[in-house]
Amino acid sequence: MTAMERVARCGVVPVIVLEDVARAVPTARALLAGGVDVMEITFRTAAARASIAAVVKEVPEMLVGAGTVISLEQLAQAAAAGAQFIVSPGSDEGVIAACIAKQLPILPGVVTPSEIMLGLRYGLNVFKFFPAENYGGLKTIKALSGPFPQSKFLPTGGISEKNAADYFADKRIVAVGGSWMATAEMIKTGDYAGITRKSAESVALFKAARG
Repeated sequence: MTAMERVARCGVVPVIVLEDVARAVPTARALLAGGVDVMEITFRTAAARASIAAVVKEVPEMLVGAGTVISLEQLAQAAAAGAQFIVSPGSDEGVIAACIAKQLPILPGVVTPSEIMLGLRYGLNVFKFFPAENYGGLKTIKALSGPFPQSKFLPTGGISEKNAADYFADKRIVAVGGSWMATAEMIKTGDYAGITRKSAESVALFKAARG
């Protein structure tokens, strides 16, 4: 099963911001206990590389992606840490090309036709739609699907348990990214039981929407 197939099967991609490497493995295990076996650890903090490496080593059942990758330097760090897929908030041609060369799956961020066309030129057909709610959400995704019917999307940004079901129900959506099932506060306070509960609720929401 490919990384993108794993993402689609799970339906939920937690966007995880870790300030402390020691929180990485317990957070991953809490997500896994709730039925979420995919996670995106963002390069928004200095703990990202070590956190990815720790989860890859200690929680092999988890598919670990590196998020907020915006430079070749961050990509190199993510690859060295063992990241199994890359997520970027935008479409940088250099980063995309480097991922293709490394045979490392990438979800580049898009909100415009031109960005989708760039990805298609590199053989990609699954894109991160970010920030989803700010750029029209499902309405915009449906409009983009007109000229690009081969494209699928992973929307992130402004999505929570309150509106995730609408996205889950649309077959253009591969999965939904968000932080509601493992917020920065939950991670900081070690609320792993809460993370497991929210993860299980999110998986149930996804399965119900997909029938």
